[in-house]
Amino acid sequence: MPLVLGAAILYWMYRGEDWQQLRHVMTDEMDWTWMLLSFPFGILAQMFRGWRWRQTLEPVGERPRTSTSIHAIFLSYAASLVIPRVGEFTRCGVLKRYDDVSFPKALGTVVTERAIDSLLVLGITAVVILLEMSTFGTFFQKTGTNLHDILHGFSWAGYLVVAICAVAMLILLHFLLRKLSIYNKVRATLGGIWQGVISLKDVKNIPLFIFFTVGIWLGYFLHYYLTFFCFDFTADLGLGCALVTFIVGSIAVIVPTPNGAGPWHFVVKTMLILYGVADEHALYFVLIVHTVQTMLVIFLGIYSWLALNFTKVKINS
Repeated sequence: MPLVLGAAILYWMYRGEDWQQLRHVMTDEMDWTWMLLSFPFGILAQMFRGWRWRQTLEPVGERPRTSTSIHAIFLSYAASLVIPRVGEFTRCGVLKRYDDVSFPKALGTVVTERAIDSLLVLGITAVVILLEMSTFGTFFQKTGTNLHDILHGFSWAGYLVVAICAVAMLILLHFLLRKLSIYNKVRATLGGIWQGVISLKDVKNIPLFIFFTVGIWLGYFLHYYLTFFCFDFTADLGLGCALVTFIVGSIAVIVPTPNGAGPWHFVVKTMLILYGVADEHALYFVLIVHTVQTMLVIFLGIYSWLALNFTKVKINS
């Protein structure tokens, strides 16, 4: 379904396009030097994530090798191209397989990581929206998005009913699990996850953790921003446009398609048009940049898969 959804959106966006013109842009008009210069930042962002993850695992008594942690991150991004979100489980499985790290604890630290990243992105989004309020207003108007209608789609009674049903489902699930033999195993697993979630409070070097967190998102941004200079029609758009399109693209990848394919293309293209980029040029930009950066993710995943095949399994005593 994710593949079909992403493919359907891309087909809708690119139906009837002149592919010969796209080839001309890639071979004769595009400056590939800037694309190559963006690669180290994309790689470094994932390496920072591996280093930070290893740091959050130490308080719960797990000490995976640095190389295994980074390979797990590389492989997780590639795995998510096949099945969105499966990468979070893949990287925990890699550490379990090669460094005997507790899967529930690893998964708990992933939950903590994602919560921190979400808060950071929300903060950046709030700042960008304040700085570029007029652009976002135009975007919502052009796309027919009415936040008032969305927020008021349910009455308070409707929200209350949904909340009561959710609580009732959780209570029912609890009693059902208690009747099953897997209850103790599920309870132990949830306990391990919770240990991972609260691991942040015991991280030894908080400044280093903050450095890794900022480094992750700065690396992602530079990985994207430098691609603006590959094309004449985006080179002069400025930092504000880059921040806006980066943020809306980061939010769009929440939609479960491989690497955000489809939703990412649509929102970034729409924003570029609002900044004065021609529709055809915006389409070329999002397709080329997303495709090339996805190929980098695939390459890193293959590299880590090969490297892990030559990695000795660590046996903890």
